[in-house]
Amino acid sequence: MAYPLQLGLQDASSPIMEELTSFHDHTLMIVFLISTLVLYIISSMLTTKLTHTSTVDAQEIETIWTVLPAVILIMIALPSLRVLYMMDEINNPLMTVKTMGHQWYWSYEYSDYEDLTFDSYMINTTDLKPGDLRLLEVDNRVVLPTELPIRMLISSEDVLHSWAVPSLGIKTDAVPGRLNQATLSSSRPGLFYGQCSEICGSNHSFMPIVLEMVPLKHFETWSLGNR
Repeated sequence: MAYPLQLGLQDASSPIMEELTSFHDHTLMIVFLISTLVLYIISSMLTTKLTHTSTVDAQEIETIWTVLPAVILIMIALPSLRVLYMMDEINNPLMTVKTMGHQWYWSYEYSDYEDLTFDSYMINTTDLKPGDLRLLEVDNRVVLPTELPIRMLISSEDVLHSWAVPSLGIKTDAVPGRLNQATLSSSRPGLFYGQCSEICGSNHSFMPIVLEMVPLKHFETWSLGNR
């Protein structure tokens, strides 16, 4: 979960988010090096070190600023493709949960359990309890087991929505008439918050997502009590 005055990404709670954070840092370092090089060249030109014709128009310089951008693109593209493949690949999921976006709430269906469905609405500010988070708490949390691969099937009943939980590295569009899927796995228990990330109407900011990740034995107890 984010905290006040936070500037970076949320703490990673899944293997995919760890890879995304690593790729972010990798790309940021490349941007930093490029910016440093460009600043050095500009400062050198201002001090007349690189304005001589034999230096600026040299064949070596032409080769460097043609080849270097291609090398930089490869350094960015290869880890990017690796992370995209990891996000898209779902190997032997042990559980499937279907979520549907509505104006303006989410509904969930545990496909592996009979009659385990519910709607999840945001709790009004006047009904919040001490310690609850405004605009993020819901009446029915999505309870899931930790350290298990879970397949999320995501769609919508009306307009475009987007099911997003930043700390787990998930952001998948909910498109009417189309069933998208995403993989979800948490490496630790806890509460993870998200929101609809698609401008879906006047109450777009009032359809939060709360995942409660618990050990498997606690999940089995919860599922028996809610069927």
